[in-house]
Amino acid sequence: MIEGFPVTIVRPSHTYDERYIPLGVQGTKGFWQVIQRMLDGKPVIIQGDGTSLWTLTFNRDFAIGYTGLMGNRHAIGEAFHITGDEVLTWNQIYATIADALGVELKAYHVSSDFLSSVGNPFGFDLEGSLTGDKSVSSVFDNTKLKRAVPDMRTTVRFDQGVRLALDFILAHPEECQQADPVFDAWCDHVIAVLEDAKSQVLSKMKTAAH
Repeated sequence: MIEGFPVTIVRPSHTYDERYIPLGVQGTKGFWQVIQRMLDGKPVIIQGDGTSLWTLTFNRDFAIGYTGLMGNRHAIGEAFHITGDEVLTWNQIYATIADALGVELKAYHVSSDFLSSVGNPFGFDLEGSLTGDKSVSSVFDNTKLKRAVPDMRTTVRFDQGVRLALDFILAHPEECQQADPVFDAWCDHVIAVLEDAKSQVLSKMKTAAH
């Protein structure tokens, strides 16, 4: 309870809309290059083992909670987070995007610490967005919000929301499809280096065993 100050604090968590695809790992120019990699049949990087939990909220569902708090006497002096009820792993999030595109997901899992170390020098804010955020599970209890706004509920599941987004994005290439060749090359290099490291370890261990 916030005493003596007639405000309501609202805390959203990873809200998306028809112009944006939520991802864990992307470059400085946004999400499109990851979508392009999926369409091209290339592997896409997912942080960690992809099993941490995440909450995504379509903007029209956020709007239900937000407008329901406006002018609401029960909300004055209180703080609310506004999120959807659907909780997905990052593996499920990426698989849902691939399903909506009609392609096979070729996931390549890389530790968040490694991604932060090799991404930040290229301007990819992976330390803050991964190590400090998406590498851990984020699940919310919406009970308080629903007491104040009984109409609040998830009306757009992620599999539905991502199809709405992709329909718009694919139909508006100039507006929504910004290529990022630097990030694309970085992904290829990260994967190649890690695959080479695997091969070297296996080769040296086999040699040592003999």
